Amino acid sequence: QVQLVESGGGLVQPGGSLRLSCTASGTIFRIHDMRWYRQAAENERELVASITHGGGAKYVDSVAGRFTISRDNTNNTVYLQMNFLQPEDTAIYYCNADLELHQGYGYTGTNQWGQGTQVTVSS
Repeated sequence: QVQLVESGGGLVQPGGSLRLSCTASGTIFRIHDMRWYRQAAENERELVASITHGGGAKYVDSVAGRFTISRDNTNNTVYLQMNFLQPEDTAIYYCNADLELHQGYGYTGTNQWGQGTQVTVSS
C-alpha cells in the first residue's frame, strides 16, 4: 500500500557533495516524522537525521553542520543534502517514515523503510 523510493546515491570524492531524495507513494493520508539512517559494513544502522511534518530537524553530531534534511510535504518527499563528505560517511543510506494510510473509512498508522541507496566517498 505504501512504498518509499530513494535516489541520489553514488561515488564522490572526499569534500564533495551529494543530494539524496526519498519519495513516498501509495494510499497516504499524512506523513509524520521522516528520517535518514545509514549502515556501513559490519556496523549497526545509525540514525543520521530526522524531520517533523512542520520542518523541525535533528542531526547526529557527526553530520551536524555538513548535512541538511528537508522535505516537500506536497510531493511526499524528503531530501538529505550532504556536503563536505568524508570516507567515514560511506554507507547504505535508508529513508524511513511514520505514515497514516487510508484504510476503508478510516486510517491506519505504519512505519516504512526504503530499499536503500549506496553512498561511497573515496578518492
